[in-house]
Amino acid sequence: MMTQVWFRMLSRRLAACSAALVFATAWPALAQSESATDPLESMNRAVFEFNEVLDRAVLKPVARAYADVVPETPRRLFRNFVSNLLEPWNAVNNLLQGKPAAAASDVARFAVNTLTTLGLEDPASTELGLTRSNEDLGQTLGVWGFGPGPYLVLPFLGPSSVRDGIGRIGDISMDPSRKIADGQEFAAFTAMRFVEQRATLLPMERLIESAALDRYSFIRNAYLQRRQNQVYDGNPPEPKE
Repeated sequence: MMTQVWFRMLSRRLAACSAALVFATAWPALAQSESATDPLESMNRAVFEFNEVLDRAVLKPVARAYADVVPETPRRLFRNFVSNLLEPWNAVNNLLQGKPAAAASDVARFAVNTLTTLGLEDPASTELGLTRSNEDLGQTLGVWGFGPGPYLVLPFLGPSSVRDGIGRIGDISMDPSRKIADGQEFAAFTAMRFVEQRATLLPMERLIESAALDRYSFIRNAYLQRRQNQVYDGNPPEPKE
């Protein structure tokens, strides 16, 4: 059933992804120099501060309460369930990136985990050695040669770039939870995902606070470095002198 849903989604949403790709070609390759990485810094800092105020007032307290009340086991099961839902989209992106073996692994993971535990556990990793991948349309665009473009802080969503922001259009359109639930159920499921994601970041707070003289710059640089590593599967090219 889950597989049928995904194939129907793929056929219906391919047009949306294509539109995102066409939009992506509207800007040059954008191989940004270091000095041009953040030309929108003034605007980005304003959005960043808005997000920080929202986080301190709402998201962080809710995430802390959630982490204190909800045991780790149900949290892990929920994370596994969400990750399993995204396996077919991982497979599509791996295929688009020219990695058919990784795409086949994603499909196998989805089948094994869904049929055995409804995606709540990960026997594909623990018993079969099929490691989880984390691919999205922004990475695919990067593999195709599109530069990240200017760094961009999105309201509520946080660090991004022009390329990754466009990629999120396709990612959101292919989100299977939009087909599995709607209305209040979809809103509750989405809120739960946000809270769980924020709760997983709580241990990093001390690291950021102790290492960062400028929290904005620290998060920006960490994000851009991480995304470059993801695009090149952990083997980014040497920086040009």
